[in-house]
Amino acid sequence: MSAASALRPTEPLPLPSGLSLSPRLKLLLTFFRADLTVRPLDEWQLKSALLTFLRDPPLSLPLLPDSDLSVRRLPDLQKRRREEPVASGVLHVRDLSFLRPRKGDGEAEGMTAEQEEEKYFEWRSSLVEKLEGIELNLEGVKFRMTVEIPPSDDFRAMKKSWEDFYSSELLNSSNPVRKIAKRPDTIVVRGVPSRWFAEIRVSSKPSTLVTHTIFSALGKIRTLNIANDDDDDELEAKEEGSTKELITGLNCKVWVQFENYDDFHDAMKALCGRSLEKEGSRLKVDYDVTWDREGFFRIAQYEPAHSRLGERDASASASAHGRKKHYTSRIESDHRKRFRD
Repeated sequence: MSAASALRPTEPLPLPSGLSLSPRLKLLLTFFRADLTVRPLDEWQLKSALLTFLRDPPLSLPLLPDSDLSVRRLPDLQKRRREEPVASGVLHVRDLSFLRPRKGDGEAEGMTAEQEEEKYFEWRSSLVEKLEGIELNLEGVKFRMTVEIPPSDDFRAMKKSWEDFYSSELLNSSNPVRKIAKRPDTIVVRGVPSRWFAEIRVSSKPSTLVTHTIFSALGKIRTLNIANDDDDDELEAKEEGSTKELITGLNCKVWVQFENYDDFHDAMKALCGRSLEKEGSRLKVDYDVTWDREGFFRIAQYEPAHSRLGERDASASASAHGRKKHYTSRIESDHRKRFRD
C-alpha cells in the first residue's frame, strides 16, 4: 500500500529527490466592473482591499501573506465591453493546520480520514460561497468578484468526469463484446520544472529514472513518458503581450501509467489540491494534473518510439520510420493469416 492511499487532505506528502507535495487551496478570481464608472483600474488598491476583506471577520483567514494573493489587470481594457472582466487573480490558502485534529481533543483525534476529508470539503465550499459575488469598493469605484476552483484541484469533479466518460462510452458501444466497464490508469502532469526531475550534476533535462523514482511513491508504475511543456509559457506571454523569445525546456510534461486503478485513484487524489516544493527552494509549483482520456500509451504502441526532449537528426527519423513500416507490415501479415477467404 502506497503512502498516498492513507493521505489526509491537510497533510504533506514527502517524495524522493527532496520533493514534497504540500496541501493548499487555490482559487481563481475574476473581477468585473459593478458600476458605470470608466476610471482606470488600480491593481494595488484592488489587492489591498481584498486582502483586508480576507483577513477580517467573518473569514479571518489565518496567516495569509501578501504573496499568496496575485491580481493582474487584463490587457486592452479600453476595448472591452462592460460585461467583460477587467482583472484576474489567484488566491492561495496554504496554512490549513486549523482543519487538522488538535492534540488533546479526544473527539477530533478520533476523526477518520473520511471525516477529515468531509470537513475539508465543507470548509472549502463555505469559503467559495462567501467569496462568490462580493463587491469591493475602491474609493467609489465598485468591482464584483467571481470565484472558481481550478479543474485540476477538484478531485471529486475530476473523478465524476472519468466515471461519466466511461459510462457514456459503455452505453454508446454497439458491440456487446466491448461492453465491459473501463477505468482510467494514466495521469498527466504538466508545468513541473525539468531540473527537479533531472540527474543532479549530470543534465538539466528530466531523467526517466529520477521521474520513475519520484512517482513510484504514489503507486506501482507500468510505464511513463516525459516531454517538454512550453505551452503554458507561450500562453502566458501571449496574454501579457510579450514579444520576448521564450527559453524552451524549463518545464516538462509527464504521463504516468499505473498498474491498477486503485494506485491511479490514490495518486490522482494526492496530486489534486497540492503544490510541488523542493528542499532548499522557495518556489512553490502549481502544476496541472488531469487523467488521460486520449489513450496516450495505447496510441504510442502503433507509433515509432521517440523522445521529444532531444534533437532529432535525420538518421534517427529514418530509422524510426523504418520501424513503423516494419510493424505495420507484421500486423497486415497476421491479419492475412487469420482471415483467409
